[in-house]
Amino acid sequence: MKLGVNIDHIAVLREARKINDPDPVEALGIVKRAGADQITIHLREDRRHIHDEDARRIVELSPLPVNMECSIDEDIVDIVCRLKPHRATLVPERREEVTTEGGLDIFKYEERTLAAIEKLHAHEIEVSLFIDPDLEIISRSDALGADWVELHTGSYANIYAMLHSNLPHSHHSIEALELPRHTLRTKLDESVETLKGAADHAASLGLEVAAGHGLNYQNVHAIVDIEAIGELNIGQSIVARSVFTGLEEAVREMLKLLRR
Repeated sequence: MKLGVNIDHIAVLREARKINDPDPVEALGIVKRAGADQITIHLREDRRHIHDEDARRIVELSPLPVNMECSIDEDIVDIVCRLKPHRATLVPERREEVTTEGGLDIFKYEERTLAAIEKLHAHEIEVSLFIDPDLEIISRSDALGADWVELHTGSYANIYAMLHSNLPHSHHSIEALELPRHTLRTKLDESVETLKGAADHAASLGLEVAAGHGLNYQNVHAIVDIEAIGELNIGQSIVARSVFTGLEEAVREMLKLLRR
């Protein structure tokens, strides 16, 4: 299973102080040396972490393929077309969100999604759609001409955290998941089966399958066991661990879990 390392959170640390350190570009060689397969970044409309100049430098200097997450906004898609990363992953985006919430609604935004896919393909950029693990959405993604789907694992990660971590005892507890433990166990099993069914369906259509969102060193094992998923994109947990271990070791530790 391949690993894409999302380095957005290095830029988050930089933006916290509005200075030029740490520079996410410095991570490129470290991530390659650790054995990862891809660099992932998200050029958000609000530029809350990665900025245009970051994106340009990363695409030009990265020794690994770059997967650029972006909205279907025409101006953002135009920037991606100019930069020509290896892949563009189309994601939903709301200004007020803390992080990406749920998958892209390709039924509501079908025309805009199709236009983005066609423009990116015209610039020889492969396209992935970041979607919920729903069979109908996957079939439509294939019909629209996507090359990849990336399954949103946020629901699985949230359930896992409420069941297996101290999250329920913190101010970040998820109210909708404050449920009996046996209920959470059932929901966790169901979420894994949903992801597996979605991955199998996507693969049967000839789509490449990735997954990501909320994955960490504790919860990644069940996703690794889904054979149809060929790639994971993981960021926050790797960058968080790197504070204590260094980035190269943090990436190596994640790779051990993916390739056990």
